[in-house]
Amino acid sequence: MTYKITMIPGDGIGPEISEAMRTVVDATGVDIEWETQMAGAEVMDEFGTPLPEQVLESIRRNKVAIKGPITTPVGTGFRSVNVALRKELDLYACLRPCRSYEGVRSRYEDIDLVVVRENTEDLYAGIESMIDEDTGESIKRITRAASRRIARFALDYAQEEGRSKVTAVHKANIMKCSDGLFLEACGQEAALSPDIEFEDRIVDNMCMQLVQYPERYDIMVLPNLYGDIVSDLCAGLIGGLGVAPGANIGDDVAVFEPTHGSAPGYAGKNKVNPTALILSAVLMLKHIGEREAAERVDAAVAAVIAEGKNTTYDLGGTVGTREMGEAIAARL
Repeated sequence: MTYKITMIPGDGIGPEISEAMRTVVDATGVDIEWETQMAGAEVMDEFGTPLPEQVLESIRRNKVAIKGPITTPVGTGFRSVNVALRKELDLYACLRPCRSYEGVRSRYEDIDLVVVRENTEDLYAGIESMIDEDTGESIKRITRAASRRIARFALDYAQEEGRSKVTAVHKANIMKCSDGLFLEACGQEAALSPDIEFEDRIVDNMCMQLVQYPERYDIMVLPNLYGDIVSDLCAGLIGGLGVAPGANIGDDVAVFEPTHGSAPGYAGKNKVNPTALILSAVLMLKHIGEREAAERVDAAVAAVIAEGKNTTYDLGGTVGTREMGEAIAARL
C-alpha cells in the first residue's frame, strides 16, 4: 500500500531535520509518496502569508501531514501558523508523549507520560482585547462538547496503547464555571470507560507531583493553556524538547510535528538534534496503521542514542543532523 503524506519542511532548522526524518522513514520500507508543501517566513514574499491555501488543501486531501518547525513572521495577522493549522483543520487533540531514553541526560529515569491537550479553546484561543490603554482582557471559554471530545480521545488512546489511567488536570477549585465544566465533562466520559482508572488533580499540585512522583501518572488530559505548560514540564523530565514528539489530531486529519521551535540561528549548520521530528514520525506511522515500522524506528532511535557515537552535540556526540539521521536509518 502506498501512503500519500504531506511534508512541510518548515523554516529555520526545519528543512534539515525534515530531511533526516525522511531518510529514516524511507528506510523502514513503508511506501510513502511525499507531497512537499512550503510554509513559514520564507514564503511570505511569494504568497503574502506564511500559510498558503495550497498547504491546507494538500493536508485536507492527504489526511496526514508531518511538518518541521515554522517561524511565524511578525505583522501577518497570524498569532501562530501552528494555531492557524489547528483552527482551520479542527485538530482538537494535541498528543505529546514524553518517554526516557538511555543516553539522554536527565535527573530522572523511566519516565513514560502522555499529555493530551485540548487544542481549540481556553485562554490559548486568543479571544482578547484592550479594554482601555491600561487594561487588557482575555476570555477563557470552555465548552462541554470540546471537553467531552478531548476526554474521549484520551480514554480511547489509553485503551489503544494498553495504558491504565487518565488524570484530568484543572483549576476547578477557583474557576468553578470553566474548569469546573471541564472536570465534570471528563468525569462523564470516564464513566463510559470503567476499565480505565480515572482521577483528577489541580494543576499547580500536578506540577509538584510530576517533579516529585512522576511514576504515579500515565495519561493526563488538560485544557489548552495548562496542556501547553505541563507538556514542557514533562519534556524537561526526559531531557528537553529535543526528544519530545508531538501530534495534532482531528476526526479526519492529523499533523505531526516536534514540540520545539525553528531555532533560525542554527539553520544550515547541520548541527541540531532531529530526534523529536523522527519520534513524531513514529506517531505518524502508528496513526496510519504501520505499528511494526513505528516500533522499529523507535528502537533504532533508542539504540543510536544509547550508543552515543552518532548523536548530535546536545546528546554528547560529535556528528551532525544528517549523519544522525543516517545512523538511525542504518540501524533499521
